[in-house]
Amino acid sequence: MKRAEKAEVVGNLRAKLGQACVVIVAQAFGLDSGQTFRLRKVIRQAGGELKVAKNTLAQLAAQESRYAALVQLLSGPTALIFGYRDPVAVAKALVEFSSEAGEKISIRGGVLEGRALDATGVKELATLPPREMLFASLLGLLQAPATRLLRVLQEPSAQIVRLLDQRRAQLQASAD
Repeated sequence: MKRAEKAEVVGNLRAKLGQACVVIVAQAFGLDSGQTFRLRKVIRQAGGELKVAKNTLAQLAAQESRYAALVQLLSGPTALIFGYRDPVAVAKALVEFSSEAGEKISIRGGVLEGRALDATGVKELATLPPREMLFASLLGLLQAPATRLLRVLQEPSAQIVRLLDQRRAQLQASAD
């Protein structure tokens, strides 16, 4: 590989690192072309991308970025999995595929928003609920106090209305 080609690969990897919210490093042994195609497809459907690059070029791209912790994980045959939208979905897709593939894929670790994760951390990330569910539960938590406050504020006027309605019913009963 010529120097210009190497510089281009490093530039492309830096661009992908700049866009990614999570990068996972995995080691793939003995995957046939069909399994590799399925893995790439599963990762793509989860909002990610799988790239294989020379470790030295990946190290150059990761240095002096928020993904500098990747440098420690890059040895031997590696695959870089970039997650662009939902880090949980990408981690979940990789963990599910690795459990299907058996010992052919081993997760080494990753970096989530600048924070290093070991293999256990990536697997724990995969067990989290999807991003939409987390947002929905957060929204529910934020709305709950406002809803309770609204009920408390409306209760005195509702009591007055019920009291007036009872008084009207009493007056109608006495008039009949």
